[in-house]
Formats: sequence, C-alpha cells, structure tokens
Amino acid sequence: MIERIEVNSAAVPLKRPFKTALRTVTTAQTLIVRVIDSTGRIGFGEAAPTPVITGDTMASIKEAITNVIGPKLIGKSLVNSEDLKATIEQSMVHNTSPKAAVNIAINDLLAQHYGVPLFQLLGGHTDSILTDYTVSVGPVDDMIAQAKALIAAGFTTLKIKVGSESEEADLEKVVAIRRAVGPTIQLRLDANQGWHPKQAVAAINRMADLGLQIQLVEQPVVATDFEGMAYVTANTTTMIMADESIFSVADALRIIKMNGCDIINLKLMKAGGIDNALKINTLAQAAGIPCMVGSMIESSVSVTAAAHLAAAKRNIKYVDLDASMMFSSNPVTGGLVNEGNRIKLPQTAGLGFTTNA
Repeated sequence: MIERIEVNSAAVPLKRPFKTALRTVTTAQTLIVRVIDSTGRIGFGEAAPTPVITGDTMASIKEAITNVIGPKLIGKSLVNSEDLKATIEQSMVHNTSPKAAVNIAINDLLAQHYGVPLFQLLGGHTDSILTDYTVSVGPVDDMIAQAKALIAAGFTTLKIKVGSESEEADLEKVVAIRRAVGPTIQLRLDANQGWHPKQAVAAINRMADLGLQIQLVEQPVVATDFEGMAYVTANTTTMIMADESIFSVADALRIIKMNGCDIINLKLMKAGGIDNALKINTLAQAAGIPCMVGSMIESSVSVTAAAHLAAAKRNIKYVDLDASMMFSSNPVTGGLVNEGNRIKLPQTAGLGFTTNA
C-alpha cells in the first residue's frame, strides 16, 4: 500500500552548456520523487521541466504531484497495478512529466516487490546497451575537439545538433566533423524542429550526395507538422526519426498511418512514463518501425528508468541516454553504470537506487 509521496527539487550545473535550436541549458533543474509503501520500500522517479517541449515547469510539476496526482494514490495497493497506473494517467490531462515521475516510481516499487531488476520485469532482452553522446553546439573547432575526445573515451556514435543556424552553416559543420572523425563513426543529426520541410529535404539530400553517411535525422520540422514529417520522409533516403511529434499512442498511430517517419523516439517525459512508452513501442513494432529511447536533460534517476526500458525490448534499436553523463554530479546514489558508450544496468531489484539516496 502506498503511504506517502515526497517531492524534492535539485539543481545541478552541467559540465558544459547544452545548446539546441530550442534552448540553452547551463544548470539542470529537476524534481526527484520518492513513493514510499507500507513495507518501507522506496520507489524513485524524476520529472525534468522542459517548457519548450512538454510545457511543464518546476512549479507546475510539483503542484501536479503534490496536490493532484499524489493524493489519489495514497492508500492504494501495488497489487492492483493496472488501476494504480490508470489513476495516474487519468488524474489530469497533459502534464506528462509529473505523470512520468510517479509512473517511474511505481514501476520501481513493482520490480522491488517481485525482487527483479525493472528491465527483467519489462521483458529482459539484455542488461547492457550502447548509447551515443551529443556534441555540444559551439564553434566548429570546439565541436571537433569534443568529438575526438568522445571517440577517445569509447563512443562510436555521435549526435550533432543542427537547425539553429543557416542550412549552409549546418552543412559546413557536419562536413568538418565527418572529415575529422573519419568514416567509421556513426553520425546522427538532431534538428530539434529547426528546418521547414523543403529546407530539410534539400539539406538532408545534399549531405547524402556528399557521402556524409548520416545514420538518421531527428525531428527535422515543427512537431505539429505531421504532413511536413511525411514529406521529408518520402523525399529522402536517410532515416527520419520523429521525436517531439510523438507524445502519445494516438500521435504514434497518426504518424504511422501517414508514413511520417522511419523511427520513433520514446522519451518518458513526453509519454507520461514507462507504460505509455511501452504501448507506443508495441504499436511501432507492429508497423515495422524501430524505436529509440532518449531523454531530456535528466539525472540518473529517469535516465536509469529509460535505460531499463531500452534494455527490455528487442524493437528498441537505438539509444540516446547521455544526459546524466553531462551532469557535474548526480542527486542520487546507485542506478545505471556508464563505461564509455556502454550502459550497464544494476542486477538489484527495481531501478537499483539505494534507499538513502
């Protein structure tokens, strides 16, 4: 039975500023949630505010959990997990980040209850996954230096942010990085909605013509422009991934029907937690579309939860879980272990955090 829910804020400086076409972050603001049951077990969750994507802020997340979602869960039993998770989902519309935090914590408690790591409870495909790492936006020379340092640290796939400058500047940046890292390193591009459809097609096809070997391009156009996503997908040979366009199962169904992407990016803060992300993955798999698991600027709490999800399912082919490695410190103890580009999941029950975290 759930006895109480605690919400605590944390502010952690990043090792270096994180810049995209949408925002620049120097200090990560986040909320750590602890759901405590009558046995004394603690389930950990996290909500990261990203107003330009989810619309959630620190204040709105705390209000949602403390005064709306949380009170509906007190006294409920983990045995009825389906109803418990439905209560979270139906407690209020939107507000996907606070829903995600509580959903993650409930899943942590469930896995602890059954005495298994969460990834095993969800499917148990593997206990080790490989992630990319994002090269922070800056002068080209600095980005090349970052890329080389990441390769030296063991990363074989790098993500490059585009869409915040002119098409020509983006092209020059990608050409320079490809030349510097050589042909064997995988490059992924993330436009963060920064291009319009025709511009995206021109840029992506020009990169293909130049032999830049781009593995995929993430969210090239505005999130609500599903027709634009379909246009870009139909007129390029490079794989196109939907990210900000997909918050819900309904969004995924719509874009699949339109042939609007080749890959879907699952993020817990968008989906409202692990269970909705699982539903999207199942739908994508039925349509023959692989998924990636990514994150916002989140600490190791929700990144560990996302890693458990990624490790659980065969259809999750791509992983973008570098966020917690960008933190100068983490607000909890335990969870995933990073070894270069490899993420190893703890074999202890639940997410693997210590109760005094």
